[in-house]
Amino acid sequence: MRRSLRQARQKSSGASYDSLNELSDINKSKVLIPSSSSNSRKRAAAVTQTRNDASNSDKDDDYQVSDRETPQKKRKIVSRSRNGQKNGSLQLFEQVFSIDRPAIKDIPPCQLPQRIHNIDYHRPLLLDSRKGRDKLLEWFDAVSSQRAMPWRKPWIDPLENVDDPALLRQRLECRAYEVWISEIMLQQTRVAVVIDYWNRWMEKWPTIHKLAAAEPDDVLAAWRGLGYYSRATRIHSASKLVCEDQVMKGLLPSVVDELVAKVPGVGRYTAGAISAIVFGKAAPMVDGNVLRVLSRQLGLLANVKTEKSVIDLLWTAADSLVKAVAEDCIEGEISASGGEKISNRPGRWGQALMELGSTICTPKPDCEACPISASCRAYGEGLELASKGGLAPKGTHTGSGPPPPLDIEDSCNFCKPFEEVVENTDEKDPESVSTSRKNTSRSKAKPRAQRQATLSAFFTQSRESKEDTISTSTEITSAGLVAIVDHARNFPVKVVKKAVKEQETLVCAIRRSDGRYLIHRRPQKGLLAGLWEFPSWIVPEDSETTVTAYERAAKLYASTVLDPTLKSKSLTHPKLKYAGKLGSVPWLFSHLKLTMHVFLFDLKCSNDELITPPNADDRWSSSVEEESMGTGMRKCWELVREVNGD
Repeated sequence: MRRSLRQARQKSSGASYDSLNELSDINKSKVLIPSSSSNSRKRAAAVTQTRNDASNSDKDDDYQVSDRETPQKKRKIVSRSRNGQKNGSLQLFEQVFSIDRPAIKDIPPCQLPQRIHNIDYHRPLLLDSRKGRDKLLEWFDAVSSQRAMPWRKPWIDPLENVDDPALLRQRLECRAYEVWISEIMLQQTRVAVVIDYWNRWMEKWPTIHKLAAAEPDDVLAAWRGLGYYSRATRIHSASKLVCEDQVMKGLLPSVVDELVAKVPGVGRYTAGAISAIVFGKAAPMVDGNVLRVLSRQLGLLANVKTEKSVIDLLWTAADSLVKAVAEDCIEGEISASGGEKISNRPGRWGQALMELGSTICTPKPDCEACPISASCRAYGEGLELASKGGLAPKGTHTGSGPPPPLDIEDSCNFCKPFEEVVENTDEKDPESVSTSRKNTSRSKAKPRAQRQATLSAFFTQSRESKEDTISTSTEITSAGLVAIVDHARNFPVKVVKKAVKEQETLVCAIRRSDGRYLIHRRPQKGLLAGLWEFPSWIVPEDSETTVTAYERAAKLYASTVLDPTLKSKSLTHPKLKYAGKLGSVPWLFSHLKLTMHVFLFDLKCSNDELITPPNADDRWSSSVEEESMGTGMRKCWELVREVNGD
């Protein structure tokens, strides 16, 4: 017991640190453009960076948030001890979620506020209920066509084309390509927005071979407005690789590990979607919606966004569930090489979980309409809470009753303390004070719990658990449903969003006498990768922000773009005429609030002068409207067009 307590303290006191990005040196001077002083080297570096616009981050200007898979972070190097702990956790997960393990019965919903339970509590009830799994599939079949997603098509049964392998390969190649494009587009973008983009994309490039032969600028232009433009460049590069590969020859692999290893930009979620939906394999598909659904189904009160162990737990549970669904197939099952069962069930199952998470099991769920609420741990706990308040009848949920005795060493180490989660949730959303908070208030003088429950909770029952409150309701009242929903909203634990950084940028539209404009191509990696823009410069922090200071900074920066030697002299270009400030364009990125101040310049030179800009990434454009630009920069162009009277 002493050893376990010491270990618990060590776990609770350990702090996890995120890797920090190195910050570039910034000039603390109030002068916006570098002079020939000792600070010129630092300022030169700052000016170089600003040609990359607002940030060097991989994020870009898509502010239409979705719960689809986000780009993976760089892999961290961990010590052997952590690797050992990770392997131990995975072994534990595989044991708890094994489909061959006998069903664990009579585990009642956790009693609040202690929520004392062990890891077995998180074994999905659906894993031991064929009826529950079939119910979700039946629900999905009934609603799958309501949102009219064009990429949702019937599964291609290999038996239907067994006599024509070439035709089967062609159909699978096309289907895998369609699902791949849809899943990449859906990352960080709403379904309603993606539908039109997907239709236009498929009309222009109906096959992966057509896409591989496309021009990069055409691909970026087709992606315009979807945001996260690096996705488009990765898709284009990957399509070339898949078509040129002597094994794939345009057909994406059917196995998850091969997809992740061979196709750039494809993570385990996208790979799982392709493998399950197209090829009928038992592969899990876990996006943000599914993480939320599984968190509630498993009663996992934890951070599913950033805690690696929690994410691994949910992925393992999802893997076991889809394998159980695949095993459910009896009539019409197909045995592939090695005896693997493939059917349309894994793909339907994965899409059903995503559909449930995006339409019913939303951050504020509609528990009354959920087809699998009977297997939901969060719903069961909320129902117990409502019944104690007389808002729902007792005995309506399987496993009602007092919790069994539990040793502290067997307790769950993944769930956060319930009272702490409720307290933090109410502070973030004061208009939504949950019913559970009212029934589980505690004294501010008590210390905050660092793990699932305090030590005393394992030896004493709360007064509520001892009292036999008699419910006077014969059915769930509307207030009872509110209590259930309020409790379910605590799952998963909310993550505090970082404050959005604010930046000011000077955008310089330089116009030649012949009407052409100078444009700059952004780097192939990072923010707005590969897109064109007017030369832009980030205003350093702590700089003077007056109108006069911005005007002078824009003049000097535009001059250095045309002649880099003027940078050290702080001189303006003799043939560059300042036409004025056209206005400001605010633009919100997922991680950045950017204000672009647009300035217009006229370059008075003959047609044979300054034809080739000094920077290899710059060129003169006679048709800015047709260039691949981000939506924010295109709004800057609209200001220029208004001045021109276009």
